[in-house]
Amino acid sequence: MGNRDGQRTGLLDGKTALVTGAGTGIGRETALMLAEEGASVVLVGRRQHILDEVAAVIEDAGGTAFTHSTHVENADEVRELVDWTREVAGPVDILINNAGGAGRVVDVRWIGEDEWNAVMGVNLTAVYLLTQAVLPDMLERGGGSIITISSLAAIRPTLLGGAPYGAAKAGVRNFMTYLHNTFRNDLVRATRILPGEVNTPILDSRAAPPSEEQRAAMVQPEDVARAVLLCATLPQRTVVEELVIAPTLLRDTSADVEASRWIGAPEDARPAE
Repeated sequence: MGNRDGQRTGLLDGKTALVTGAGTGIGRETALMLAEEGASVVLVGRRQHILDEVAAVIEDAGGTAFTHSTHVENADEVRELVDWTREVAGPVDILINNAGGAGRVVDVRWIGEDEWNAVMGVNLTAVYLLTQAVLPDMLERGGGSIITISSLAAIRPTLLGGAPYGAAKAGVRNFMTYLHNTFRNDLVRATRILPGEVNTPILDSRAAPPSEEQRAAMVQPEDVARAVLLCATLPQRTVVEELVIAPTLLRDTSADVEASRWIGAPEDARPAE
């Protein structure tokens, strides 16, 4: 990894990358690839022991990793995270907004306000807070990259993802477009990536989890990570504004949708057996 032994020069040598949701799935694979190209990677998530495991993999391969347990939807914790990152690794050059999640209840008729706000917090508010925290350093230093994992649910919302998830991912897509239009001449590159179904642990929480065969045909975390790496390593003169990455095969999700439809519904609203 990187240029630790003088054997090769990575495309991201000297850069500091902050990756949220870095313990598993897309975030983990992204962190590994960024470190492979020489970036000092700050791994952010809620479970410290999982972050430490990823950091160990990076360090065993000769890379540099730091870990910080953070609730990214909390403004005070985000400010503390970015200040700490500046001290231990340097100002953030590359921000990867990957942390996210869908609620258990997907039909808007049954979604409680707390669940709605929780989904909005981790998928949308966190991106605003992190961007606001790293942007001053990027502007002062002459540029940077902010890459956010949105979702195809932003433009094709269905019951499979749920009402708050689709709304949040549409909001973050809009926010990234705002950043691009506002700060591109300051050489701050804002990119939104819209994956379709990705084989990540979040699928385990569905009412009807997909089979192993179905998961194998989905976009894999490393596929999205390769897209992130492309966007992060292009010359500063070039920006990928939006990238859609989806499974080649179209899966029939009707059974999944039907199984999810009545989660959270009162008994008297459910159809008769």
